[in-house]
Amino acid sequence: MAQRMSGADRRRQVLGIAAKEFAEHGLHGASTEAVAREAGITQAYVFRMFGTKKALFLELVTSAFDRVSDGMLSAGEGSTGRDSLEHMGAQYYDLLADRHSLLLQLQGLAACGDAEVKAVVRERFAKMWHTVADTTDLDPVTVKTFLAFGMLLNVGAALNVDDLDESWAEGIRTRIKPGLFDHIDDDTNR
Repeated sequence: MAQRMSGADRRRQVLGIAAKEFAEHGLHGASTEAVAREAGITQAYVFRMFGTKKALFLELVTSAFDRVSDGMLSAGEGSTGRDSLEHMGAQYYDLLADRHSLLLQLQGLAACGDAEVKAVVRERFAKMWHTVADTTDLDPVTVKTFLAFGMLLNVGAALNVDDLDESWAEGIRTRIKPGLFDHIDDDTNR
């Protein structure tokens, strides 16, 4: 029997369960039936809350991307340029602890064969780009390099490289340290 809780609490509960399910299985492999079962509710109730399986997935993917953008914005506040970038990079390592959130980003990218998913992921990635570019006021190549480094860290989190004692895994785990992007500027990238 489902525990009585407020609608807002139930929604948060289902989002948490669904985040794990979609992170591990993707849009098409995830089961709303499994989500409902773990939440102790009916699958019909899940659909009443979110409309469709895809709508639930898109809400989770949006939240996963926004979590990173918002975290980097907060970390970069009060500084500009490479100083801001270094604060964002340090914050990103803290965000890596939420593996399901990072996997949801990757699942969103993997599901971009669907036009609706692609539109949402493009919008969220654009927000992330603008967060970094507008906060740091750095050139596009530096922003691109920073975000590419972040995507590699996402892949490392997906692969659980923290569990591996191999040189390539150690390379992926390398922290963003002050000066990492100093060699990149407008003149070297014309």
